[in-house]
Amino acid sequence: MTSAEQTQSPLDLFLIFIGANVVATTFQVGASLATSFTVGTSLGLVVMGSVTGALLVAALAPLGSRLRVPSLIATRPALGVQGAAVVAALLYGSNFAWIALNNVIAASACARALGGSESAWAVALGILATLVVWIGPRAVAIADRVAVPLLLSLGVSLTIACLRAPTAPAGPAMPAMSWSRGLDVVIGYQVSWILMFADYSRYTRSPRASGIAVFVALASTSIWLMPLGTVAARAAGSDDPGAMFAAVGLGAAGAALLALATLTTNFVNIYMSALAWKTLLPRTRDSIVVWSIGIVGAFLSAVPALWLQQYANFMMVLGATLVPVGGVLIAHYYLTSDTRVAPDRLVAALYDSSGPFRGVSIAGMTAWGVGAAAYFLAGSIGGTLPALASSIVVYLGLRRMIS
Repeated sequence: MTSAEQTQSPLDLFLIFIGANVVATTFQVGASLATSFTVGTSLGLVVMGSVTGALLVAALAPLGSRLRVPSLIATRPALGVQGAAVVAALLYGSNFAWIALNNVIAASACARALGGSESAWAVALGILATLVVWIGPRAVAIADRVAVPLLLSLGVSLTIACLRAPTAPAGPAMPAMSWSRGLDVVIGYQVSWILMFADYSRYTRSPRASGIAVFVALASTSIWLMPLGTVAARAAGSDDPGAMFAAVGLGAAGAALLALATLTTNFVNIYMSALAWKTLLPRTRDSIVVWSIGIVGAFLSAVPALWLQQYANFMMVLGATLVPVGGVLIAHYYLTSDTRVAPDRLVAALYDSSGPFRGVSIAGMTAWGVGAAAYFLAGSIGGTLPALASSIVVYLGLRRMIS
């Protein structure tokens, strides 16, 4: 795309990320902290983790404005064309989990408030979201126009309901989750957005404004919604979404709004998976891509308990996988000199499969692997900073050795 096509305002970019993060999974992160920490401690973890994770995503958002290419293409200089394909496969696979999680959270609330099987609700919501995406962008746009105001009303209603909820009981004497692990859970959720760092910011001309818009949107919505999840979970004595909504007095109305939030969120998830698939297999028909993604995600959500029980662990895996990717990209684009070429020249090379970025970048893939290992090895003190630092240092060191 050309600079003339960069007509999206920073406000529009801000609203895109607001809409993407005002979702049930953000609320559920706070619920995952409730059994281990008091509300005050959870709030501290949420603020620190939300700011840290949002900063990492926002640091990369200006690359979209500068290069005007999708995120998966922008990873090629640091990881190589084949290395970037691994990232695309990761995005494709992880979105199945996000689709299933969103379906499960909404299904829990719907089953409790409206009756029926959680599994049936989850599969039905998944198929409905896929149908809307398959119909086309106009159907998605109409659904979003209806949904966004209702989602904001859900957030406001949830805030009021949680403020009126019963006083939370004292926290357990021995936390089931360490303080450092809780922080990594919050950061892991925030950096789950890192694989779309350029997908929307490329339509906004100002790199600086893009970074600010993404940071404020992600940090503010997480700091708002995650603590509400903690309060609701402690009021319910459970992190089950249906029980939480019932405990704070949001029954059928809350379930309906949550179902709507699930649909609009899964529009994005299906789109992102489809984009990853088309990066790997560009000749595949769009309808095949959309339905295969949506149906698999819907039927994966037919086992609700599994997804909720493993939610915190999933955030940790995302953190271990994505924080080092962020480190490698920051090292490449901000700390090396060979990327100071004109964007147009760099973009031409990005799309040349036989050009300078062909194959796998040894420096990038090694740094990614070392960063992931550091994340888990440093788990007792928090894995985010060790993973970020080690991936940056290893990438820069290997680049100097190889060049």
